[in-house]
Amino acid sequence: MTDALTEIHTAALTGMLRGPKPFAKWAALVAEDDFPDIDLSEDAFRKHLAELGGSLSALWSRRLTKWDFEEQPTWSTASARTSERRSDIYRLLGFDAELRAALNETVEVSKEPRPAVICSDFTPWYTRERAASKAFYWNAYERALRTKGWSEAAIAGLDEASRAVVERLTNPEQEARRQAKGLVVGYVQSGKTANFTGVTAKAIDAGYRLVIILSGTLNLLRAQTQRRLDKELIGQENILRGANPADPDSLVGIDYIGDDEEWPTFLSHGQRPADLNAFNIERLTTRDRDYKSLFQGIGMLEVQKASRDLPLYHPANLHQADARIMVVKKNKSVLTNLVKDLKQLHGRFDELPVLIIDDESDQASVNTSNPDKWKSGRTTRTAINGLISQLLGLLPRAQYVGYTATPFANVFIDPSDAEDIFPSDFLISLPRPAGYMGVQDFHDFDSSGIAKETHVRDIVDKSGDRLQEAMDAYVLAGALKLFRADHGIDSKPFRHHTMLVHQSVRQDDHADLAQRITSMWHNAAYTGVEGHARLAALLHSDFEVHSSATGPAPSSYDELKPYVFQARQRINRGGNPVIVVNGDTDRYFSQVDLDFDRTPHVWKILVGGTKLSRGFTVEGLTVTYYRRTTRQADTLMQMGRWFGFRPGYRDLVRLYIGRAEPLTKNKTLDLYEAFEAVCRDEENFRAQLTMYAELIDGEKQLRPAEIPPLVSQHLPGLKPSSRNKMFNAELVEVRSPGQWVEPTAYPTRGSELEDNTKEWLPALKALSTDFTVLVTVSDAGRANTSYRAKTAVLSHQKLLDIMSRLTWGRPDLFQPHLAYLKDSSDAGCATDDWALLVPQTSGPSSITAKILGAQPLTLVQRGRNARGIFNRISGMSHRQSAERIAGLHPLSEDDPVATQLHRPRRGAILLYPVVDSTLGTPSALVTNGSIDADKVVMAAAFIPAAGQTGKSVPFVRFRTKDKTRRDKAIVEAS
Repeated sequence: MTDALTEIHTAALTGMLRGPKPFAKWAALVAEDDFPDIDLSEDAFRKHLAELGGSLSALWSRRLTKWDFEEQPTWSTASARTSERRSDIYRLLGFDAELRAALNETVEVSKEPRPAVICSDFTPWYTRERAASKAFYWNAYERALRTKGWSEAAIAGLDEASRAVVERLTNPEQEARRQAKGLVVGYVQSGKTANFTGVTAKAIDAGYRLVIILSGTLNLLRAQTQRRLDKELIGQENILRGANPADPDSLVGIDYIGDDEEWPTFLSHGQRPADLNAFNIERLTTRDRDYKSLFQGIGMLEVQKASRDLPLYHPANLHQADARIMVVKKNKSVLTNLVKDLKQLHGRFDELPVLIIDDESDQASVNTSNPDKWKSGRTTRTAINGLISQLLGLLPRAQYVGYTATPFANVFIDPSDAEDIFPSDFLISLPRPAGYMGVQDFHDFDSSGIAKETHVRDIVDKSGDRLQEAMDAYVLAGALKLFRADHGIDSKPFRHHTMLVHQSVRQDDHADLAQRITSMWHNAAYTGVEGHARLAALLHSDFEVHSSATGPAPSSYDELKPYVFQARQRINRGGNPVIVVNGDTDRYFSQVDLDFDRTPHVWKILVGGTKLSRGFTVEGLTVTYYRRTTRQADTLMQMGRWFGFRPGYRDLVRLYIGRAEPLTKNKTLDLYEAFEAVCRDEENFRAQLTMYAELIDGEKQLRPAEIPPLVSQHLPGLKPSSRNKMFNAELVEVRSPGQWVEPTAYPTRGSELEDNTKEWLPALKALSTDFTVLVTVSDAGRANTSYRAKTAVLSHQKLLDIMSRLTWGRPDLFQPHLAYLKDSSDAGCATDDWALLVPQTSGPSSITAKILGAQPLTLVQRGRNARGIFNRISGMSHRQSAERIAGLHPLSEDDPVATQLHRPRRGAILLYPVVDSTLGTPSALVTNGSIDADKVVMAAAFIPAAGQTGKSVPFVRFRTKDKTRRDKAIVEAS
């Protein structure tokens, strides 16, 4: 019954390629001849949907998700991925309320954000019809992802994101040669490989016949990428190349056969694709062999034409030819060999559509030579950049797509250098994937402290270094994984279980540290009374408090004890719990224990430096002990190996991180605050890309060459990237209706602080004497919280008078915002007045004081970083009410004061009397109920009214210094 029902539903939905239609009618037509007696009622549909939980629900999950994601369909005006779109689908299908509810329970509407796209003009060619007509390898990749357990929403999201890349490449069938260059920005360890695998699948389906993937700078990283493509896209038949799997003699030299336990799970097409009216893929590299002067023969690079009278890019030739894929290291000798071979076939690639994918494209690929040293105006390129430039020159139909989680170096490339890799055609920011543990999980931007309390630990406490505790946490987490696997939780994510210790770049330090950890391990007494007592205490004080309450948990340490024994055995397998990962070569990576693909279980403590800081995915990473410093923001972000997917054990993840690590001889760096500042820069960059990706009156707000001014820097000591990778643009205005602006660069001299406080004095005197109670509205199931504040309303001109006269630690950072506030044109700042909120606290630790004779206000204490910049000042709980007042979010009955203060053209300001922690504590600075004005930083965060009227305008304006380049970012000689 259920199989027949699924067959009928499949056939009915197959007939709805152009959108949903009355389902009962289509199902009846299908069943009329072959299944005349089957029950097609909605009651039967609901029953079998609930019972089956397999083929029928999977079928509807795929189809509903496809319709949910479809952009601008002819059959619905509702936005994609909304409840309104789903309602349109059900209406067109003719489903009643009960069936709608059953399907919604089975297939939730995905509301994940779309990719943000900043692009130049392009000619649309990759239509949905064309993509659907030639999708052999994309369909195969979809099947592989479903086998891995990807949800339909995740697959649809990848489909959308990879389409956004491919449609901005040049049509491989067009006559005119054109090179497109783009950049895809993901998150650290967030699935960028999945995206470029999807792009590869779609690109070769569309007609690209040579794909070159530049993958990392290490053999293992290259091999991991090769294996991923082989397993999930290229498939067994293309790897075997006609060899008989049953004949051992024909399998000699073929990788994976006999030494990879997952070979049977590699994608299978059933036959060689060419025998299925598709085309084969020829691998020019293998898992164990990088590109060398082609061992298969130089002719392997040359694509044969079915019709010699037509160019290769003609559809009659293009779609008959096999595709070629190579995965190569970004290594000088490897790329030199490739360039050399291409030169031997010079002129034969004029008609060949090529796709170059550059993974970690801000590493090695960017030209770092000093322009001041270039001679006679000629560009001097560093080795890898120069070789990539040569590749692009030898392959005139090549498209270049870079991938990175840290894009600053790429967007700072000079866009006027046509031979370089600036993403002149598109920049795509991928959304944060569902289930990804990222910055928000380790840093509390809302001041709640939950993320830090759950996952983050200082590297030292009052008793000293906590490396032993970190190791204990690693053992406990391993035991809890084994316990969960024994009690019904999928054990696949627990295959590998690792701890990372990242402290130094020096190899001698690694050896000493590994020896120290090994000694600690053998003295930890994990089989003795002392060790068990220590683990039991940590389980009670930490993991029982912060671990998930939804999964199985031991009732006591005694119940967990057998699993502690098993975890210890796994970690100590081979007699050593530690693997050192470093070296100028790959000799450390060649250890079998660290091959996550071919080793059944890697349960080890990894010690290393640079080799662990980029591109290397540490599988099963659960505990990190981190104290390495750097001066580069992008380098620091790449070291966040604790970011990633942690299914089934995200609550067990712990980060031990240094809070005051030596940076130079006389300076220290708070690593946790540094990560927070860098993450804020990254999140701000992504947020602005998302905002500027929206069209205004059908026009683009930005093009890729205008991106760099959006790069912010919260911590001056950590530059976004190297100076010689950044061109200097002058941003003169940031238009920010409904957007938070929080200056953090305030002066340090007492006289300037006092002058600023005097400017705010009229506003302080206008504050209400009574407290106003505002409410932070929590998610369902959690109680609302409230806070007290003093309030006032300031005219827009009054605020401008104050802001214009303030002294700033970095005037250049605030000037663009002030320019917007001063814009009184119809398209300018649509704010008539401002609600001023000064949050107040109470309790034994609260300190209030008068300032210049104004009424007493609560003082708050904040710390500056090494360059005198505050990392953050305002609290998210305070911001929520301010956002409602400014119209950014709907008003709430739970927050009546915000409702009362709201006006259509009213902005909101949060003002904090801040005591710089370097000056002392508030209590020490208050005398007779007052504090001197030169000891207070009057710090304001504001949000202009969101309800802007009239014609919308771009949010960014530039001031150029070279009139010949009026609309472009400017490169200064300095």
